[in-house]
Amino acid sequence: MNLKRQLLVASLLMLLIPWAGLQFVLELDAALRQQARQQLQDQAGRLAETAGDLMIGLPAVAPGEPAIYVEPLTGAINLDGYGDDWPGYREEDPLSNWQSISTPDSGGPTLYWQAATDQQHLYLLIRVSPRRAVFFNPGNAEQPHDRLRLWLKPDTQSVAPDESTLSWLIRTPAPGQLYGLIESSMKPDYRVSGFWQSTGDGWQVELKLPMPAGRSRLGFAARWGDSPEMAVATPTRPLPIMLSRNLVLERQLEARLNPGQRARLVEPAGWVIAAQRLAATASDPEFDSLSPLQVIEQISLNALRGLIRIYLPEPTTLTTGSHRIDITGLPREGLVSHPDDSIWLLTTRPVFGGRTLILEQSLDQLLTLSGSTLGSVIARSTLIIVALTLVLLGYASWLSWRITRLQRAVSASIDEDGRITGTVPDSRARDELGQLQRHFSRMVDRLHGYNRYLESFSRRLSHELKTPVAVVRSSLENLSHCESEDERRQYIERAASATERLRQILHGMSEAARLEQSLDLADKEPFDLAEVTAEATAAYQALDSNHQIRYAGPKTGCPITGSPELMVQLLDKLVDNARDFTPEGGLIEVGLEHTTDGLCLSVFNQDSALPETTGTDIFSPFVSLREGQAQGHLGQGLLIVSLIADYHGGRVDAENRTQGGIDGVCFRVIIPPTHS
Repeated sequence: MNLKRQLLVASLLMLLIPWAGLQFVLELDAALRQQARQQLQDQAGRLAETAGDLMIGLPAVAPGEPAIYVEPLTGAINLDGYGDDWPGYREEDPLSNWQSISTPDSGGPTLYWQAATDQQHLYLLIRVSPRRAVFFNPGNAEQPHDRLRLWLKPDTQSVAPDESTLSWLIRTPAPGQLYGLIESSMKPDYRVSGFWQSTGDGWQVELKLPMPAGRSRLGFAARWGDSPEMAVATPTRPLPIMLSRNLVLERQLEARLNPGQRARLVEPAGWVIAAQRLAATASDPEFDSLSPLQVIEQISLNALRGLIRIYLPEPTTLTTGSHRIDITGLPREGLVSHPDDSIWLLTTRPVFGGRTLILEQSLDQLLTLSGSTLGSVIARSTLIIVALTLVLLGYASWLSWRITRLQRAVSASIDEDGRITGTVPDSRARDELGQLQRHFSRMVDRLHGYNRYLESFSRRLSHELKTPVAVVRSSLENLSHCESEDERRQYIERAASATERLRQILHGMSEAARLEQSLDLADKEPFDLAEVTAEATAAYQALDSNHQIRYAGPKTGCPITGSPELMVQLLDKLVDNARDFTPEGGLIEVGLEHTTDGLCLSVFNQDSALPETTGTDIFSPFVSLREGQAQGHLGQGLLIVSLIADYHGGRVDAENRTQGGIDGVCFRVIIPPTHS
């Protein structure tokens, strides 16, 4: 698996964070729902007690008992015979809020009605459809015509003295305004007024009369003949009871509801006699006022709500109207779904008289409580993780590209036979990969120089070994032909000299290896480098009269911790190297000074120069710039200098320098303060 895929997998693993957050939200939501269910049950019990106290003395409407439901009005009704200003009116379905009853003959007209009140007046909107109206002919009162009979029986529990049933006759010679006629006297009753209008397939009457007290009974019948088949009417024995919402109870319920809750009190027949709702506190913010991040948070929160709803138990579909509920299909408690797809937590409680209190809690309110804050955190973390994943993928691609480029460069620098054929380009990057590329570049350069040295090493070693071996062989051959003792001694000495030369060559090859091993066993001790350097320089001058070897530096005061013997060996190699490149009588200056980097030990020699570009490190093993000089020299001297400098924690370099007006080469050994 390459680096990009590894980072992709690592990035995908970070998606476990929002997943864990979702699981936490689900558990939190379940706990809140359980707590809300318990609180809802307790609250429903208290509301049921309150409703029961207010319902004492009011008979319940049993299933099957006829009733006319009276809607409370929130605005004024224009008495014009049309129903477009009635509550619940919908243009696409004008009959959606009507109560109805059909004639016994299924092919006859149907009686529709609505009732509403402003607490002072009772409004009735009665329609007969399909039925073409035949209007009343005042000149021939016995002629069959369409008419409406209205009965009102006051509340039997009322303290009013007159509890007799009232009846009115509604008829008109033409569409328009009308007044009810008291049937007993056939006198107009101006308290009952209205409008008669024709509809597309029938007629309808909009009436206004004083609001009856309490639970009076009201009935009406549309007739167009004298036979019972030529009429359609509400039940008349008994008349339907008038049901309206109990505003006193609704005010009591409103004070006891929490945000996002809805309470309804239902008669045994399913009529809603009290309904109250308190809107949720959280409202959807205006889209235009949201920042881009808040828009994304809202989208994420809605997605979170959708996910939570997926894990919710399947809610029971609740089909309810505005004024009637089928309580037989109502669960005792649990989740219910309304026609507008909203989900509620429902619980019910029995109330005095067989009524039922329904208390619901909006699930969106619970989701808002459980998910708004944490959902925002999850949404933000998800966005950050997605952005971080993209950044990591981009970074992985960039790293992969750099590694691939380095791999191609390294592969191109070596052929199939293992020969160095090119170089690895240097890198300007300051990170670890850039350092690795620079190390590869230097390694390839050193291997290239090493290979070139090995190629010349065998030739130089063969050249160096050929001469002493030839001397030994010729001496041995001539020794057998010698006749005098002096000749034999001369050839024996030549063979011994050649053998010694061979020994020196082999000794030089193994000296560096032995030194490297001895460094591991050498003990460090404090000593004054100035004293050691001055004494060694004086010894070099005493042994070599062909060069000017002098010391420039303090006599004392340069303490370091190390091996004085190894430092003398280091000076031996540097001075020997300088002596080989310095003409007779030339200057070799050994210097020592304090610098900001530590002690600087230098050896300057006159009249030589380093090549501008050697292609190799002259302090590397088997590297020598002595073309045609110093037979038997295998380029190990500067390697030994480098090893001893490393042992003392220092570094060594070389450069061409003009010192005191004299051109030459200067080798420097910098020993840091920790070893000074």
